Amino acid sequence: MIEKIAGGVCAPKGFKAYGVHCGIRKNKIKKDLALIISDVRCSAAGVYTTNLVKGAPILVTKEHLIDGYARAVIVNSGNANTCNANGVEIANGMCALVEKHVGIPACDVIVASTGVIGQKLSLEPIAGGMPALAHGLTSADEGSTAAAEAIMTTDTYSKEVAVSFELGGVRCTIGAIAKGVGMICPNMATMLAFVTTDVAISPAMLQKALSEDVKSSMNMLSVDRDTSTNDTFCIMASGLAGNREITAAGKDFTAFQKALHQVTVALCRMLASDGEGATKLIECTVSGAKTVKDARLAAKSVVCSDLLKAAIFGADANWGRVLCALGYSGAKLDIGKIDVDFRSAAGTVCVCRGGAGVEFSEEEAKKVLLEKEINIDIRLNQGRQSAQAWGCDLTYDYVKINGDYRT
Repeated sequence: MIEKIAGGVCAPKGFKAYGVHCGIRKNKIKKDLALIISDVRCSAAGVYTTNLVKGAPILVTKEHLIDGYARAVIVNSGNANTCNANGVEIANGMCALVEKHVGIPACDVIVASTGVIGQKLSLEPIAGGMPALAHGLTSADEGSTAAAEAIMTTDTYSKEVAVSFELGGVRCTIGAIAKGVGMICPNMATMLAFVTTDVAISPAMLQKALSEDVKSSMNMLSVDRDTSTNDTFCIMASGLAGNREITAAGKDFTAFQKALHQVTVALCRMLASDGEGATKLIECTVSGAKTVKDARLAAKSVVCSDLLKAAIFGADANWGRVLCALGYSGAKLDIGKIDVDFRSAAGTVCVCRGGAGVEFSEEEAKKVLLEKEINIDIRLNQGRQSAQAWGCDLTYDYVKINGDYRT
């Protein structure tokens, strides 16, 4: 059984974390530098943005993870360190500061940045903040929370999750922190996520688990249609739980995948609900597809539709926008077989059967769509495959936030 627990990235054995304000951000109240470390060298894996323009930290992190191992993560917010002539130098410098202050080799450090693109980043404030950051490292819950706060940009709240589960009779843990909140399309994007676990697993199997998981979790998440330059999703596994090392597919690997997926889906829901300017979480469930690919294409198309997102903001049961998004999704489907329901804590309203509209109460539909979490249930009635996608509504505040984001 998988149990939700407290502690975030500090919940698994062997991990400490902390976050401070070092001065990258002008707002002294907001933390802007985070550090996560492990007591031992970890199996490590990562997935990154698909944008051809990549932040310098991604280039450095990829190089450091070639051997499949890492022991620390350092992250700054407030500056993306992207499109800077000395970006790689700065990213390497951040790793060197970790080595100087906590003794972990720079080559075992994952580095990430988030914030404004194209602005120069100086090592000076980071170097100045390192003593306090290293001193504050703790395995207590507050360490994870401080780190989660330090990686936020326009997020309105920090995002943490941890679960406990068993592998071969041994209690194991997975913890995570993440930040959003815009430019999450088509695959991850302005999303930083860092996962820790005390499971013993080989680097190859850890990479396999992560790469497979994002297909049905982070890559099914959308806030807008922009793709960022810095998205990074990394995981470190200390092995300190003491389970038999996972080196191949099997019962233990499947159990680990299931627990990891519970963590990533929880992050997806938080990231979607806290999209820039968002007031509502949209969860789209597509069932009855011929293939998993069709189900994913259909679900993702719906949560990416600006017109649908605007309708959800206005609590307008404009179900035709769902059918429209399905029609251009690229999924193989028969429009004449599609059923659609809108569902929330306020109830369920049937809006479409067999690809055609049905009579429903606009008043009841309004009540359903005024809730904070909206489910769009779509049955294609053509097969047995299903998928979920997560998004948010499109509000006036999205434009306000992005209208003066840099200044």
